[in-house]
Amino acid sequence: MAANEEEKRLFEIEELTIDASPREIAEARELLLEYGQFIVANDGVAGFCYASLENEAARLPLSYNEQGGGCCVATVKGSAAGFVAWRAVPASVSPDAWELKRLWVRPTGRGLGLGRALTQAVLDRAVAAGRQAVYLDTVPAAMTAAHRLYVELGFIPCAAYNDNPVGNIAYLVKHL
Repeated sequence: MAANEEEKRLFEIEELTIDASPREIAEARELLLEYGQFIVANDGVAGFCYASLENEAARLPLSYNEQGGGCCVATVKGSAAGFVAWRAVPASVSPDAWELKRLWVRPTGRGLGLGRALTQAVLDRAVAAGRQAVYLDTVPAAMTAAHRLYVELGFIPCAAYNDNPVGNIAYLVKHL
């Protein structure tokens, strides 16, 4: 059996739509807020605005759809275990690019390749949408595994493309 088929049995990834059930939206909000709680609790990340994240969570999935993007939720054995979002970057950065946002995998979903699969889901959607690049910012000291994953997937350092107030940021891009 191919590795991809095996992965499909371990977890499922679905794009969150405005037609999603209230339960699905609530689970996505919970995942997104867990991501924020992780960031706030991490000493290596200063300047993160949790209130802004709460606003994103309150309006899911519209908070990303209205910015030319979307979000996906991964489930493991029927339980929500991971989240990722994307949005268009400003045209001044690139007229045909997205920004990957808020990759989060609960501890119960780790070790299954879920972070890689969620990131790849965004990359695949970007290619299908005719995007030329995907940008992201991360804090390598606080998100070591995520940073390593991004590098393994071909993201490379780039100039700052936003005014993120969080300290110790690494800016990365993957050209598609």
